[in-house]
Amino acid sequence: MSHPFKAVSLSFKKAPLDIRELLSLDEAACRRFLHTLHHDLGLSDLLVLSTCNRTEVYYAAEDDRSREIILALGDLKSRPDVGQFLPYFDLLPEADAAVQHLFEVAMGLDAQVVGDLQISNQVKMAYQWAADADAAGPFLHRLMHTVFFTNKRVQTETSFRDGAASISYAALELVEELTADVANPRVLVVGLGEIGADVCRHLAASKAFSDITICNRTRAKAEALAEECGMRIVDFEDLVPALKEADVIISSINRAEPFFTRELVQNLDVLSFKFFVDLSVPRSIATEVEQVPGVLVYNIDAIQSKASAALQTRLAAVPQVRAIIAESTASLSDWAKEMMVSPLIQKMKANLETLRQEELDRYQKRATPAESKLLDEATRSLMQKILKQHVLHLKSACKRDEADKLVAMLGEMFDLEKTGETV
Repeated sequence: MSHPFKAVSLSFKKAPLDIRELLSLDEAACRRFLHTLHHDLGLSDLLVLSTCNRTEVYYAAEDDRSREIILALGDLKSRPDVGQFLPYFDLLPEADAAVQHLFEVAMGLDAQVVGDLQISNQVKMAYQWAADADAAGPFLHRLMHTVFFTNKRVQTETSFRDGAASISYAALELVEELTADVANPRVLVVGLGEIGADVCRHLAASKAFSDITICNRTRAKAEALAEECGMRIVDFEDLVPALKEADVIISSINRAEPFFTRELVQNLDVLSFKFFVDLSVPRSIATEVEQVPGVLVYNIDAIQSKASAALQTRLAAVPQVRAIIAESTASLSDWAKEMMVSPLIQKMKANLETLRQEELDRYQKRATPAESKLLDEATRSLMQKILKQHVLHLKSACKRDEADKLVAMLGEMFDLEKTGETV
């Protein structure tokens, strides 16, 4: 692709979670980083993307500036030792590779959970920050709108986004199915590890649930998540009354032996159906619990099966997604090539207009107003036809990667060098 677009990527593919956490950026940090990269390093067409799985910078520059970008990231995060993390970064100094990577990230091909919907929204937000910082040039604007159009095609033309391909999202879909006939179901989430916290975020985003309570041995973690998701907290010591009230109990407690025993659940005096969803490995809900009347237990295997089936559907759609991306990148490449010759077209137009005005000045002195108007219209029309013919030839040459020869020839033909114009 004829553009100096590049990328620097730190992702789950190479970097473990503890490294990604050290260099992750919230919105305020992303905006500050954009300002630094744009104003201090002089980079353009900037996109800064930071999620739990990746921190990436996309930029345009003639030279590879990846080392400076990584050092600037270290400064922002107060990590003078950032140099030791260099092996964890992927560097993409060629436009074709950088563009392809962005498409694969935005579509969810490069996600931990293939087809992840969340990443496309995060890419949109990163683009908004770039636009706000005036750090997005014509190329990035065109690229991002092509990405969004491609995302829409993937959504409507393929099964790539169908189903729940993550454990936490599969758990949400299961709970939605189980409570479809329950008015305002009460949900209790016990244990807020990575999966438990993800389930809470999915529940918060779902319109099906408004009565959600969370419980964790470490209250500080519960408080942080409750503030993020707008949920109520119950202390671990007060868990039994909360269990009695809940219609659905989602457990992701990390311990060697089951926490929910038959004796504990029997004492809840279950009067109607109560659903237990066990996301723990090893299991936190004893198998005997389901012997309690009115209690139904769903373990990780049932949810994993649901997620695996969705994942297979998504994986089967990957070739179709890649074909759509290929069409989009080809279209973008054609546009980028045409943009290269756009300055020449403008100079040709200006040169022809100068010649036209000179000739008009010569003849309009002896012409009536009506003749003068006719001369103006005739010469303008002739100029546009000449221009159109050469522009079409240029665009065709761009697609054949032969624009350089034609640019030189047209430069000579329109005498651009002599008139002080350079291409």
